[in-house]
Amino acid sequence: MKNHLKKSFLFVLFLCANQAVFAQLTGTILDKEDNTPLEYATVALYSQSPKTLITGVVTNINGVFSFDKLKSGTYLIEISFIGYQPKKLENIVFSGKEKNLGNLQLSLGNSLNEVVIKGERAAVVSKIDKQVFDATNFQNSQGGTATDVIKNLPSVSVNGTGDISLRGTTGFIILLNGKPVQGNPATILSQLPANSIDKVEVITAPSAKYDPEGKAGILNIFTKKGALNGTFTQINTRIGAPSIEGYNNSESAKRYGIDATYNYIKDKWNFSLGASYQRNDISGRREGDVFTIINDVKTSFPSDGERSFDEENYSGNINLDYTPNKNNEFSVGFFAGKRSKDRRANILYFDNNAVEPADSNNRLYTFQYFNENLRIRTSDFALGSFDYAHKFADDSKLSTSFLYEYTLLGGPTTNRNLGFPDTSQILQDEYNTNDNPLFGTLFRVDYEFADFAFGKLETGYQYRFLDHEGDFLYTRRNNTTGIFETVPEFTSQIDLKRTLHSGYVNVSNKKEKWEYVAGLRLEKMDRELTLQGANQTTPEVINYDYLQLFPSATVTYTLENKAIIKAAYSKRVQRTTTFKMNPFREREHSETLEQGDKNLLPEFVDLVEIGISKRYKKGNSVYATAYFRNVKNLVNRVNKIFNDTILDRIYTNVGTGRSLGLELGAQLKPTEKWSNFIGVNIFNLDINGAFTYEENGTTFTEPIDNNSTQYSINLNSTYQFNTTASLQFTLNYLSERVTAQGKDSRFYSPNLTFRKTFLEDRLAATLQWQNIDMGLLSSNEQRITTSQQGSFFTTTNYVYEVDMVSLNLSYNFNSNKNKSKFIKSEFGAKEF
Repeated sequence: MKNHLKKSFLFVLFLCANQAVFAQLTGTILDKEDNTPLEYATVALYSQSPKTLITGVVTNINGVFSFDKLKSGTYLIEISFIGYQPKKLENIVFSGKEKNLGNLQLSLGNSLNEVVIKGERAAVVSKIDKQVFDATNFQNSQGGTATDVIKNLPSVSVNGTGDISLRGTTGFIILLNGKPVQGNPATILSQLPANSIDKVEVITAPSAKYDPEGKAGILNIFTKKGALNGTFTQINTRIGAPSIEGYNNSESAKRYGIDATYNYIKDKWNFSLGASYQRNDISGRREGDVFTIINDVKTSFPSDGERSFDEENYSGNINLDYTPNKNNEFSVGFFAGKRSKDRRANILYFDNNAVEPADSNNRLYTFQYFNENLRIRTSDFALGSFDYAHKFADDSKLSTSFLYEYTLLGGPTTNRNLGFPDTSQILQDEYNTNDNPLFGTLFRVDYEFADFAFGKLETGYQYRFLDHEGDFLYTRRNNTTGIFETVPEFTSQIDLKRTLHSGYVNVSNKKEKWEYVAGLRLEKMDRELTLQGANQTTPEVINYDYLQLFPSATVTYTLENKAIIKAAYSKRVQRTTTFKMNPFREREHSETLEQGDKNLLPEFVDLVEIGISKRYKKGNSVYATAYFRNVKNLVNRVNKIFNDTILDRIYTNVGTGRSLGLELGAQLKPTEKWSNFIGVNIFNLDINGAFTYEENGTTFTEPIDNNSTQYSINLNSTYQFNTTASLQFTLNYLSERVTAQGKDSRFYSPNLTFRKTFLEDRLAATLQWQNIDMGLLSSNEQRITTSQQGSFFTTTNYVYEVDMVSLNLSYNFNSNKNKSKFIKSEFGAKEF
């Protein structure tokens, strides 16, 4: 009995001792200026003497950090966060009982591994697998869209037709708040208001944790989200001045908009409501010259006329987050809206002539006509999402996400060839529909294990399903009867079903000067394409599938001089879209038909990069990254002759594309008030392969062998007059580049923005001058040329509006920060 009591007593003492030796050390990180909790602040724990790193954590949504199961002893804590001065707490005596360090305030300033590019909070931060850009830096984007934000980022460029490239390729994927979006980047970004964006992550060599789509990598866009109790209400308005140059367009461009955000946070609840209306028209014109050679007969048709865009967007968002305790998080969201983009091309084709033989000037005949072409693209959409995350007692975490989308895409194209100068004479009148509803489903589950000795282990599974139908009715007016009759060779029905299953495992660790992340993803894709033309009695079904491994690895090492070197590898895929797989022709405009390839293969990409970055005093820094990208089954747009005055534009696999490039960036801060950031991307592109097509039962193969060196420059220069006024100049420059059958000329856009805040920063006025030209430059203008020896030649100069002036006003009704967050489209935008 005595032995039993003795053992029980010792056992109780043991439990008490352990309770005293292992306990929790906590604290809260706040902004010193307004006591706002700072989420994602880094807190590193060291032993006091000798100074040895024990562990590190980041703060949660309420700015709270905690070190669990901590032994008694004397410690040192170092705190750092983007845009703030680091803070050090020394000689923290921990007795083994739970201890709260209370509120710890950080002041604005510079921090380790941070490049400040705006006088206030904006920063560029380099991490092992990404660069993080604070969107508030780019004043020239205020009142605009996400496109206006991201075109300021290094290695991102936008050409004259609105195509967005990352490191010279349009093949990148968009994430919104970490969720994959199956959409055309230019279309998605044009729907997202710049005012709602908090930061952008550029991930050029993604780990296996991410969906492998996107041959150039990922742009992860974060909208602003909740952090503290209170109500936030903000209204942003935009009004554009009348166009200085109308380009003889049929209608004047309209530019105005309003968006509002309401965010209410109370303890466990976070409610966000947003609405936006934007009208962003662009005036412009196009000047073209085309000739074809068929059977030694040359037909040329130079042209000139209007090419303008009317764009209108309505959208509404609602999101509700519920956090019952620190271990569980629930979120439900809805997003709906209407959008339309009308492209008007009213072109005069003059002095049309045929010459025989092709090298002779003996004109056979001439005529001219006027083409009215209106392409309307509309979209009504609605989607909902549900997310749940649970954190276990051992710090492991389970996250799940479900998203469903329905989108009704549509919009006809009207093409009318009229006599000139008598436009009442109808030569040809065509109308084709473009009705294609889309259904998309996404389910994802991720699990983060508690830390192992070798580092952090993550695993997960993702399911994606896409069902995209299309009903394309092509009709032509019978000039005798006046009735529109079906054109069978251009009329079709199409249905693309794509099912994806993928799973991954990822491991990461940081030890002393080394940091690494490596993983492997396995993906199974099943694709079913069903086609039926007007002359087909039974549909044609084409199946394609693959089972593919996607490995990735990134490692960094910090040198003695604090410079960081990095090496990375990532395997990616660029999946095909419905639009590029539809083999039935669509009338783009008078001189162009457009079609896809029903057997189009996805592009598979291998990317290797090596880089170095170094930070200096006073906010100056430099970085350089060399990269090599190899693309198999490269998809390119090529042209061939349809008839004497019409070219056939086809999307197809053309072979292999290899890019060898160097990305350079520098932060230069000559004075405390003047900050400059410049990013340069220079690369050599080599395209090798062939373009194969059938014509009248005969297969033709045209070799493709193009090699060129091109570059882009993004410059951002900001002068902070005082705490309430600043002036910013930006320049986006894209050099001449080679395509599969020709070249695109240089394209550039200079912009100037003045920003002034009032009423303790609650009211902000931003005056923008975009596409500066003043009749002296050739801003916002690009010439695109394609040709085939002895067959055709086409060159078109796109001239879009310059010297655009607008005023943006933003008002916050209280001092709380905007912390709302919303869901965005996963599927439909890509086919818009």
